[in-house]
Amino acid sequence: MGKEDGQFASVFCEYLLKGSEFNMKKPRQKGFVLILVITTMAVIGLEMYVLTGGANTMLFQSDTAYLKACERNLIMSGLAWAKQNIRNNSRETFEKTVELDVSKMPNNAGFRLKPAVGGIRGSTLIVTISIPTGEEPQAQINTRVSRGRRTFKHDGKYKIRL
Repeated sequence: MGKEDGQFASVFCEYLLKGSEFNMKKPRQKGFVLILVITTMAVIGLEMYVLTGGANTMLFQSDTAYLKACERNLIMSGLAWAKQNIRNNSRETFEKTVELDVSKMPNNAGFRLKPAVGGIRGSTLIVTISIPTGEEPQAQINTRVSRGRRTFKHDGKYKIRL
C-alpha cells in the first residue's frame, strides 16, 4: 500500500503543479486576445478608410456623368424648341432671349421632375434664335446645371437645319 500511496501522491502532486501552471498562463492568454482584437479593429478601420476613398471617387464620377447627361438633354431640348419655333414662324421669339422653364420638363421615365427630388436645382436653359440674312437660322443656347457644389455651364451657337 505504501508504494501505491506514493505513486498516487506523486501523480496528485504533478496534477497540482500542472494546475498552477495553467492558472499562471490564463492572464497571458487574455492579454493576447485583447491585443488580437485591437489589431483586428485597426486593420478593419484601415480597410474602411481605403474603401471610403474609392466610394468617394465613384460618387464624384457618377455625379459628373449625371451632370453631363442633364446638360446634353437641356441642349437638345433647347434645339428642339428653337427648331419648332422656326418652323412655326413664331417671329415674336426671334432675336429675343427666352428662358425656358426646365422645372416642368419630364425626366426619362415621363414623370415631371420636382426640384428637390430631381436633383437639378438651379438649372437654367436660355435660348436666343437669330436668322442672319442669307444664312441658316441659328440658336444661341446657354445652360447651367448644378448638383451639390458642382455646376456645369455651357454656351454654344448651333445652326438649325430645317
